[in-house]
Amino acid sequence: MIPRIGPAELVLILGLAVVLFGPKKLPELGRSLGKTLREFRKSTQGADESNEAGGLAEKDGKAGEPVRS
Repeated sequence: MIPRIGPAELVLILGLAVVLFGPKKLPELGRSLGKTLREFRKSTQGADESNEAGGLAEKDGKAGEPVRS
């Protein structure tokens, strides 16, 4: 379940971030977070594509075994 964040909560979170990290550090933190999420997505998409292309399936709880016909 995704928590629902309203405008008041968002302002509070942003205010705390400014107090904790300072206004000059926030853009740098945002960039590094974006890069991290982008690389994580690439790595998970690459793993999914290699599993599908290689004919690997999860069977009986054993991931990584070739599919036998």
